[in-house]
Amino acid sequence: MTATALGMPQVRHGVGNIFEHEPFPEYAERELKNEQLRANLGFATHKIRTKRDAVTSELPDWQDLRTAGSMIKQQVMANLDTYLEEFERNFTAKGGHVHWARDAHEANEIALKLIQAEGVTEVNKIKSMATAETGLNEYLEEFGIHAIETDLAEEIVQLGDNDRPSHILVPAIHRNRTEIRDIFRRKIEGVNPNLSDDPAELAEASRFRLREKFLTNKVAISGVNFGIADTGTMTIVESEGNGRMCLTLPDTLITFMGIEKLLPTVQDLEVFTQLLPRSSTGERMNPYTSMWTGVTPGDGPQNLHVILMDNGRTAVLADQVGRQALNCIRCSACMNVCPVYERAGGHAYGSTYPGPIGAILSPQLGGIENEHNATLPFASSLCGACYDACPVKINIPDVLVHLRGKAVDAEKAQGEFAGGKKDPHYQMDAIMFGAKKLFSSGKLMGLATKGLPVSKLVTGKKHKISKLPGLVGGWTDYRDIPEPPSTSFRNQWKKERGAAPKRVGGSRVDIAALMEANKTKVAEAHAKAEAANPITKEAQ
Repeated sequence: MTATALGMPQVRHGVGNIFEHEPFPEYAERELKNEQLRANLGFATHKIRTKRDAVTSELPDWQDLRTAGSMIKQQVMANLDTYLEEFERNFTAKGGHVHWARDAHEANEIALKLIQAEGVTEVNKIKSMATAETGLNEYLEEFGIHAIETDLAEEIVQLGDNDRPSHILVPAIHRNRTEIRDIFRRKIEGVNPNLSDDPAELAEASRFRLREKFLTNKVAISGVNFGIADTGTMTIVESEGNGRMCLTLPDTLITFMGIEKLLPTVQDLEVFTQLLPRSSTGERMNPYTSMWTGVTPGDGPQNLHVILMDNGRTAVLADQVGRQALNCIRCSACMNVCPVYERAGGHAYGSTYPGPIGAILSPQLGGIENEHNATLPFASSLCGACYDACPVKINIPDVLVHLRGKAVDAEKAQGEFAGGKKDPHYQMDAIMFGAKKLFSSGKLMGLATKGLPVSKLVTGKKHKISKLPGLVGGWTDYRDIPEPPSTSFRNQWKKERGAAPKRVGGSRVDIAALMEANKTKVAEAHAKAEAANPITKEAQ
């Protein structure tokens, strides 16, 4: 017998709605001029995060829960193959059917065949990031099948003209009540022409439209929040009850699940039912938590399918730093605290996954080599607020910096830059090399600071720098640089303390003796301050 070398399996990046169609900076620049969008986003994100802060502060073990959630997800990623096989065995043993999809195209094709086998042209849908990622709705329309979004926010987006979601949790966050009212008046057949923008009336209009769909459509499509490996259970948490209707009333249920959505045991779910609602909607628990395990004759869907989708997830798993993006539980807490997302909005990210998590997930799913996705890791101030808010402690800033390095390396390797511009990275390399030499030499620093007075020739009468050339010109396009001081701190120190004896290199300083010697000086300083204080003088 001869051995045949098969080699390593190929790492496949994903397809579907995980790509930017233009660079983030260009799209964001347009969105920044949309004052209504910024007002809508600011109001909604501030409200959600205020609620979140209130309910998380109630739990004395909140940080321990975050640590537990992080460790569980890390365990899943380290043993993903084992848990996937365990889930398949248990789900199949209870009457379900498991389908494996390498990418979004295969997932859509599988769903189409299952729907066509039922002979229907209309299906109900629960809000699902996975189906948005694959572009399932648009794919089904090509074959004459209409997918009805039953989540209120997704319904608003679907009925809107050429609209798309802009938030993981609240897809229509970019719309206000007046805009929603106008959409409903135009698109919902038989709606009251005098429909107001009162939330209760808007919800009632949606309920009236969807109730018939729940009772008549025989096929439903869902996503999943968590799959439980040791029981083959799937679970969805939601706030409106539409999910419960879709999970119980139809004859056939087709669920899309990213392969990273697994938890090892039912006991692990307890951690996430505390983390997810508090981090997402600022609630202590979800109004509806639905769990289903296999088929029960005469009760609920009798044809139960799950499509386990890769679509670039194994490529993400291969990156030791970037793989933590797969720990995401889609709570959107990072988006609600992000100053960039709050001002630019979700559409600027192009992908199904906006905000900080989208900035690290989409480039990995689709490949950092993609020209436009490579701009996403730079869509951050690196303030770290997303890391603090993440319920499973994904270190988003670390991954952003890691991906920035990969994006630069990819661009250098390709030698191609947007608009035929000169390579900006070599400019940055030159700037950083010069800074390294300057800051590592006291003599060079001294020479440089002597040139500070010359800066007045650049700043002029306005005493600020408004235009710089080259790469640094990107800063002055939107900001002014204040006029540098006429002298440096080094020179001022030398002038004031030039007579002070220099310490011999390597000699130790007696800290205790130094503190004792300065005690009297501290007392003298306090006395002078009190004497100079006008309030103290009046009291005396």
